[in-house]
Amino acid sequence: MSTRNALKLDPRDNVMVALADLPAGEIVTLHDESQDSSESWTLAEPIPAKHKFACVDFAPGDAIYMYGVIVARARLPIPRATLLTTANVIHDAAEFSRSEVQSHWNAPDTKPWQHKTFAGFHRPDGQVGTRNYWLIIPLVFCENRNVDALREAFEEELGYARPKQYRAQVHSLVAGLRSSAPASSSLTDEPTQTRVFPNIDGIRFLVHQMGCGGTRDDARALCGLLAGYIHHPNVAGATVLSLGCQNAQPSLLIEELAARDHFLAKPVLIFSQQEIGLESEMMGRAISATFAQLTEANKAERKPAPLSKLVVGLKCGGSDGFSGLSANPAIGHLSDILTTIGGRTILSEFPELCGSEQSLIDRCASDEDANRFMELMRTYNARAKAVNSGFEMNPSPGNIRDGLLTDAMKSAGAARKGGTAPVADVLDYPEYVRKDGLTLLCTPGNDVECVTAQVGSGANLVLFTTGLGTPTGNPIAPVVKLATNIVLAKKMPDIIDIDTGGIIRGEKTVEQMGEEILDRILDIASGRVFTKAEQLRQDDFIPWKRGVSL
Repeated sequence: MSTRNALKLDPRDNVMVALADLPAGEIVTLHDESQDSSESWTLAEPIPAKHKFACVDFAPGDAIYMYGVIVARARLPIPRATLLTTANVIHDAAEFSRSEVQSHWNAPDTKPWQHKTFAGFHRPDGQVGTRNYWLIIPLVFCENRNVDALREAFEEELGYARPKQYRAQVHSLVAGLRSSAPASSSLTDEPTQTRVFPNIDGIRFLVHQMGCGGTRDDARALCGLLAGYIHHPNVAGATVLSLGCQNAQPSLLIEELAARDHFLAKPVLIFSQQEIGLESEMMGRAISATFAQLTEANKAERKPAPLSKLVVGLKCGGSDGFSGLSANPAIGHLSDILTTIGGRTILSEFPELCGSEQSLIDRCASDEDANRFMELMRTYNARAKAVNSGFEMNPSPGNIRDGLLTDAMKSAGAARKGGTAPVADVLDYPEYVRKDGLTLLCTPGNDVECVTAQVGSGANLVLFTTGLGTPTGNPIAPVVKLATNIVLAKKMPDIIDIDTGGIIRGEKTVEQMGEEILDRILDIASGRVFTKAEQLRQDDFIPWKRGVSL
């Protein structure tokens, strides 16, 4: 229910959201068509855009509802038609349990999408990539310098970036390949900006600060995440550097990879420095073997694939008071379309599902999934509280400044990214997606840790909504940045791909915007369009060291 200047998100709500800056004395009138009645408020003070004002008089302890759920309680008296602030409200959220199961779901009309395709890289295991990358990764931070040296050696000689120490060897290999190529070959003696391997989108180097010195669980989680990246449909194969004595052993990586790919179909080249001896010997072997595999990976070509082969991560960051009104529900509608036609979507950020648990529990297809979700949420929050934190400390200063006063208020809008479809599966980090439909994946809300995890679980494209702006990207999967409002879209066009502010302006419905986004991402998935994060080489990669990160 909306007026021209404010919005009530659910009939059960007792607050409204300002759609623009509203001055004191402004009259807000809400007409309820179902009841054929109207109610008006004369604002007692200015209400900034994205912020909330009270529809009723609140006494201390009264529950505050948005999106039909409890998002806060009044800590002080709050008169009708006045502003909600961190001074007069405090975080609160309803308890949750497995009480009832969603008995019916109104699936969207998917006829326009049934026969649409995108051009992707088909892998032997049935997955389809939206990009074609080769990975070079260390099993332990001790090898980061060698990975950086390989980056210098490969990138500019192959037309991807910049050279140095080992460039001569790669240059020699490239010259040999070109001299043996037929005259009609696309391999020419053009400047190094020309790609030697036109069907490979790049080589990605995933340095990190883990692999040893932590717990054995840390080592296994890291190997599981790296195995997810190797198994990922956007990856043709990987070169792995190991020191030799670290906790994250090559055998552990292979074990985790086998759990995701029983046939170990992709080439994985592993080099152990302590076993080989001389660093230069190890690096020489790694360069030669990697180059040989790149020539094979370059043979891959894009071919049509149904939309059901898309695996889309659903993420928000730098959120504002419009996130839950525009971009989040728009990609929620997109998620409902994709899951209806057999695709997969991933909703994560468990600290940002606080207060919305009951709806998700009711949507779980099985008691096992519902119980696992409840256990993961409670364990995560308890771990945070053990170090004097908690989900209620999740909103950032920017979130609060732009109207998201409590974690439950932020979460109620964040959960809308998951649409309304049944929950098909619940996974813990860093498990790999295994079922068609909507999956809940336990991750932090931290932008890079979450996107890193979603891609490690198989997302071949990520939709990332933002109200304040963030450059976040990923080394191997396109990250599509969606602005919740036109002010941000105009202010930061260098990082924003799509403006969903038309919903706030009343120019488009949530459904229209969701379908427009789906059309746009088909070009991105097909490699016809590259995201702003890709153009900027925003290759963010941070493994989650299982602990307290909100």
